[in-house]
Order: sequence, then C-alpha cells, then structure tokens
Amino acid sequence: MKNFKVLLLSCFAMMAVTSCFEDMDDNPISTVEINDFVWKGMNAVYAYKDEITDLMNDRFTSNDDYTNYLNEYASPEDLFESLLYLPDNIDEFSVIVPNYFELEQLLQGTTFNNGMAYGLVKLPNATEDIFGYVRYVMPNTDAEAKGVTRGMIFNTIDGALITETNFSALLSPTTYTIGLADYDNNGTTVTLTDDSITSNNETITLTKSAYTENPILTHNVLNVDGSAIGYLMYNGFRIGDDNLDELNNVFAEFQSEGISDLVLDLRYNGGGSVDTAIWLASMITGQYTGEVFFKEKWNTDILTEFEQSNPDALINPFVTQMTKRNTNGDITYQQSITSLNLNKVYILTTRSSASASELVINGLTPYIDVVQVGATTRGKSQASRTIYDSANLSKENVNPNHTYAMQPLIYEAQNADGYSEFYNGLSPDPSFQLSEYYENLGVLGDIEERLLAEAIADITGLSRSAIETQQPYETVKQIGDQNFKNPFRFDMIDDRPLKFNIINQ
Repeated sequence: MKNFKVLLLSCFAMMAVTSCFEDMDDNPISTVEINDFVWKGMNAVYAYKDEITDLMNDRFTSNDDYTNYLNEYASPEDLFESLLYLPDNIDEFSVIVPNYFELEQLLQGTTFNNGMAYGLVKLPNATEDIFGYVRYVMPNTDAEAKGVTRGMIFNTIDGALITETNFSALLSPTTYTIGLADYDNNGTTVTLTDDSITSNNETITLTKSAYTENPILTHNVLNVDGSAIGYLMYNGFRIGDDNLDELNNVFAEFQSEGISDLVLDLRYNGGGSVDTAIWLASMITGQYTGEVFFKEKWNTDILTEFEQSNPDALINPFVTQMTKRNTNGDITYQQSITSLNLNKVYILTTRSSASASELVINGLTPYIDVVQVGATTRGKSQASRTIYDSANLSKENVNPNHTYAMQPLIYEAQNADGYSEFYNGLSPDPSFQLSEYYENLGVLGDIEERLLAEAIADITGLSRSAIETQQPYETVKQIGDQNFKNPFRFDMIDDRPLKFNIINQ
C-alpha cells in the first residue's frame, strides 16, 4: 500500500489568481477569514469542483473581486452550502463544523450514548406519529442494564408521542423515559397499511454517558445441515487502530473452524474508514492481492496531477497486511491479514448500510459472487476527509484563531469495472429483496432471524425460508436512528496521510 500521496497545487498564470489570493490581514478572526478558508479548501479538494461555477480557477479577476465575493456570505456555513453539488441528491453528505474537536471525537466513534441502537419509522397509514424499534443493545451500557432488548417498540418519550417534528428534542436529553408499545400487524405480513402501534403502559428510563462502540457486535460459526457458516455483524468501519486486531482475530477463528461460507451483516453499518474496508475485503478474499479494489476519481485538477506524476497513487489494491502510517510516513500499526480466500459472500443490508459498507460490496463484485440480502443501501460512493485551516489543509500548523473544519466529499470510489454512480443505492437481486419485520425482528445471529435465514437457505440448498414478500422497504418512511445528530454517520473517511501544498501569495 502506498505510504502517502503528494499533490502540489501551484498558481500558474493560466489559472488567473484562484488559490493565489493574498492572505487576509492578521486581525482578530472574522467571518471573511473563515470564508477564505472555506473557499480555498473547497477549490482545492472538492470532488465536484468541476460542476460548481463559483469554484472555477478563473472565477475571480482580482483580490478585491474575491474579497467582495466572500463578504456576500454572512457565515461560513452559508458559503459552504452554496458550493455543494446537488445537495438533495448527489452530495447530501459534505459537512462544515465550528468545532473540529467534537468532529474528531465523533469520527473515532465516541458518542454520548445510553446503548439503545434504534430506528425511527413511520407507517404508510400514519398521519404524524412515528415509532421507534430497538435494533440492538450495546454491551456495558445503561440500556443493557435496564433490560432493553432487540425488537422492543416505543412510541413516547417522557410521556409525549413521538412525531417527525419533535423527535430530535425528545431524544436529545441525557436522561429520558421511553414508553413501550405493542405492534399489531392485523394478521397480515404482506401489507403494512393495516398495521398499528398501541401503548402498553410500560416504561424504561435511560441515561447517556460517554461511550465508544465496538463495531463487532456479535460473531459465531453456525453449523447448519453439514455447512459451517461464519456470521459477523459489523456495525462500523472504525477510524484508528482500535478493534483491528479483534476483527482479524474473528477471521482467524473462522479460518480455524473451516467455514465454507460467510454471512457479513452490514444492515446497520453507516460506514467509516476506507482502510478498514480494504482490509475487510482482503480478509474475505486473499487471492486477489495487488489487484484493484477501487480507484479514486478526484476533481479534474487533482486527477490530472496524479495521472501525470503518480497514477498508481489513485489505485487501492487488495492487500496482505493492515498498515497505518503517520504524516511522516512512519509505520504506526502493522499486522498480517488472515484471509479466507472465498469466492462467494453473503452481505445483509438495509437503507442504513452506506459508504464503506457499499465500498466492500462494490469493490468485491468484479471478483467474487456477492449475494446481497435485504434492502437497497443508502447510495454513497464518495470518500471524505477532514480539512483544516492550514497551508496543507491538515491539522499541522492549523490557524489558532478558530476551530472551523470541513468534511467535504473528495473523490468517488470506482471499482475495478469503473463503477461508482450508485447514488440511489445498491440493490439486491429481486429474489433476495426483503425487509425486517418490526413485530418480530428475531435474534441477531440466530438461524431463524429473517435476513440471516434467507442467506442460510441459499447456502445450504434447502428450500427457501417461508418468508412472505413484504411491501418494499421504501414504503416505510425512515425518519432516523440513534445517530441522527451525528453528521458523519454515513461517511467514508480517507484519513491516510495526504499532503497538499497550497501556495498562497
């Protein structure tokens, strides 16, 4: 794996003045100074720069023209949002934050959490009210201690019915009480329009605390009809070195148990580290070392520089080792990968499966048989990274006058076939499209659980599970989940060393 990529963005006469405007005066921080950081950062690395007129290299004719433009925006957020490409469709993921310390904590997986991982949905026949359902419970949390379990339904918080307009305020406090409810499918599983939710007067009070979630929720080896099937529920591609040994150890266990098939459960996995996605794909395979797992598609300026100076830097291959380096190129973590050399993998998905989860699916598809079971994924093929106000956009020598940072999309991840345009998600084959039953979610990792049972039936060659076709997953309006306040919940983060030399004169 490459150590790092170097890009020199210089100020050529043919580029007019673009990134070469004079720095703002050394006065106390002002909106225009932060706006200067926003524009220059987006001009340098934004994946869709080519589509945004205001980011063109010849957009301004003078420093005064540029400064007047910056002054048109009352806040850095306003400027940032004006520079996004199709924010309701293609780029709904780029983010600007006023405090990068909080951003860094979120990217490391540290949140204020009571341990109840939930989804919020609205049934087709509901006018306003929504309900929550418990997807899973994180270990060593208040929710676990209070007896919260997967499949519980709740429709009130502190006695108030949950609606689309109030759920954010109701679920934000450190402590709140959920009111449990019963789900009635009215005797039908084919349609949702006659389903209803009824309070049952049971309550549970939950309190949040600082918590770093282990993305490996559960794993085991299932012996079914003579087949040894590995099952892994993986809920996040962690940034940093934590849990990497543990993930590798899971695959070592699968290898020692001689599994013939693997079911990878990514149904609630919103994404995370690009590196971890590469390593997970390499653990599943092992026979494609050095082959293209994905190629980076940057904006034209960056792509041209790379293709002329170091085209191999755009290629991310399957690997045999997990290796991390610091900004100096020194190795900070290294471990040999345990690979299963599989030619087929089953991956469970929902609309909550995004970014790095989709990278694994899309990157493996040209090489092995990827059987996707469940619902269409979120639709995010782009990677992002944290951009700071410094000469090379890293945290090194960052401007001490403010703590703004950006997390813009920087490239699309194309698989070996050149495909990355799945903006509406990756869909299972119609014969494998199904959703979870809210009235009976089942136990994760149990062979009778709905999505897992479907994969097992195909693996063993037994008759497909007697699962009625439910209405398409999309007919149930997905309102949010326990990460609704985390703007990075669907991010694919490229945090590898990447040096930019932005020359401002």
